[in-house]
Amino acid sequence: MIALYTDRLKIRTLIKEDWDSFNRLYQNPDVIQYICEPMTELAIKQKFNSRLAPWEFDLGEWLTLVIEDIHTGAFIGFTGFHCDDALLRRAEVGYIIAPEMSGQGYATESLNAVIDWGIHQFGVHKYIGICSTNNLASAKVMTACGFITEGCLRQNYKIGPDWHDEFTFGLLTQDTR
Repeated sequence: MIALYTDRLKIRTLIKEDWDSFNRLYQNPDVIQYICEPMTELAIKQKFNSRLAPWEFDLGEWLTLVIEDIHTGAFIGFTGFHCDDALLRRAEVGYIIAPEMSGQGYATESLNAVIDWGIHQFGVHKYIGICSTNNLASAKVMTACGFITEGCLRQNYKIGPDWHDEFTFGLLTQDTR
């Protein structure tokens, strides 16, 4: 069981009791607008169940961690990463914050904790982050965590009928944060 702590947050392994929070976020069109098309509850449940499976860095599956208020236990969102390339020790980061908790620095704080943990636990050499060019909040989080904009991929991702340009970000372990 993974448990990371910051001054304000507990970041822990996803468990089956987190289903309602997971479903609520993935049912919210404002939350998923830059992530994926709306999904049925069955599809969300399948995604949730795949994230409950035992996780190993080198297998490339997403590690989904729950972000909670350290004092109240209130649900804040999810954060994590997946190994993009085991040989190169490269991982892609991701996070999703409940709308009522956004704008309070929780994504940045939790992502910094996860980045540090991944470096020390798995020897991650480089983190990558990808977000829609319209998702300014996500770009702001990555920049605040020390990521450098590495480029813009034009019409790189499709959600429904719409193509999205995406920013790519990179963070090397030796980069100053």
